[in-house]
Amino acid sequence: MSYLILCDSCTDFTREMEQDAHFIRIPLTLHVGEDDIIDDETFDQKSFLKKVAEYPECPKSSCPGPENFMEYFEQADDIYIVTLSSNLSGSYNSAELAKNMYLDEHAPKNIHVFNSKSASAGQSLIALETAKRAENGMPFEQIVKEVTSFIDSMGTKFVLETLDMLRKNGRLSNITALLVNALNIKLVMTSDGNGQIDKCSQARGMKKAIAHMADAIKEDAVDSANRTLFISHCNNAERAEFVKKVILEKLPFKDVIIAETGGVSSLYAADGGIVVCY
Repeated sequence: MSYLILCDSCTDFTREMEQDAHFIRIPLTLHVGEDDIIDDETFDQKSFLKKVAEYPECPKSSCPGPENFMEYFEQADDIYIVTLSSNLSGSYNSAELAKNMYLDEHAPKNIHVFNSKSASAGQSLIALETAKRAENGMPFEQIVKEVTSFIDSMGTKFVLETLDMLRKNGRLSNITALLVNALNIKLVMTSDGNGQIDKCSQARGMKKAIAHMADAIKEDAVDSANRTLFISHCNNAERAEFVKKVILEKLPFKDVIIAETGGVSSLYAADGGIVVCY
C-alpha cells in the first residue's frame, strides 16, 4: 500500500526526510509585525531570528487551512498526518476538519491525524516511527495503534537560551524576565504528557541546565536502549552535539538524530534553544 506522512511545518525535517517523497511538509505562516513568512523551503532562519529579536511584541503563527491537507489525500492509499499539540496550535483541528470534509464526499479511505502532544523534535520522531512501520508493511490500523501508544510514552524536554519569547507572550513578567536573564538562569521545560508546557527545573548557566535536563530524561525515559533520541537545535549545532554527549553519558539510546529547527520551532525555541524528544 502506498502511503504519505503529512507533517505541519513545526516538524523538524532531517535532510533524509526532506529527500524522502513519503514526507510532506504543510507550512504554517509566521507573522512578525507586518511581515508574513511562509514556513517552507524558502524560510531563512537567520533573517527570521533577527526580525523576532527586533520586534517588541510577540510574533504569531497561523495554521494551514483544511484544503492544504486535502490536496494530498488522493496521492496515496494511506494518509498519516502529524501535527503540533492541539494545546499549542489549531493545526490538529484543521487536519481533522480536512479528514472529515474529505470522507463526507468520498469513499472510505485510510486517513489518521496524530495529535503529537508535543512539537518540533517530537513530531519528527512520530513521523519517523510511522514511516518505519509503513515501510515494513504493517497494516494501517496497527500502525495507528502502535504510534498512538508511542506518543503516550514519548518524552519532551527543552532548554531555552533566552526568555524573551516567554516575556513577550505574557508567561513571564518583564521584571521577572530581566531578573532571570541578569542572573543567567536557564529554564528547562517539559511537556506534561497532554501537550501543555511546564517548567521542569532551572539552573545558573546553560551547561548546568543541560545537565539538569539529562537527569530529567534519565528519570522518565521509557526503554531508551531501544528508542531514538531526537535533538532539534535553533542555530546552535555545537550545543546540540554537547547535549547528545551529556545525555548519552547518563543513559543509552539506540539511535541519535540531530536536526535544525524550522520556522515554527525556531519561534518557540528561540535562538540557541534545544528541543529533545525520546
